[in-house]
Amino acid sequence: MERHLKDSEYKFTKEELRDFAIEKLKERGVELEDICEIIYILQKDYVKDLNLDICMHHLMRVLSKREVVNAILTGIEIDILAEKGLLSEPMLSVIRSDEGLYGIDEILPLSIVNIYGSIGLTNFGYLDKKKIGIIEKIDKAKDDTVNTFLDDIVAALAAASASRLAHSNKEKYGA
Repeated sequence: MERHLKDSEYKFTKEELRDFAIEKLKERGVELEDICEIIYILQKDYVKDLNLDICMHHLMRVLSKREVVNAILTGIEIDILAEKGLLSEPMLSVIRSDEGLYGIDEILPLSIVNIYGSIGLTNFGYLDKKKIGIIEKIDKAKDDTVNTFLDDIVAALAAASASRLAHSNKEKYGA
């Protein structure tokens, strides 16, 4: 999917950006179904007849927003650069160690969550602390993998999707 372009000769469509973001998530070990499982856990007590297809619908709608895919691609790129040692110090050490007081790894994903209001924000905080499902796996990954941004991005996607679902529940999962 990589393209080499001169200056601004080509602008990516929302769909292309979405596909890039989904591919990057997969390359980092995150399937959309993993995120849907978290959405389901967050909303199963509130939405009658909830299933993973409904969760996927809302996740795909979240992923249709350009600012969401830009946040995903930016965060993952920073993780990759840190893995490769391509950041300068002190940022390289801060990001590689996922330093607790860094906080930018939570701020970037908040741009995803803030699209869907306070429910998204509270869900994000909950997921950031509880590390449910794939978020825990990402957070605890060993070896030379850097997931400083990825775990928070996945939490934000689940939180935003759950919030979208909650807001549209009365609208029968539309729009």
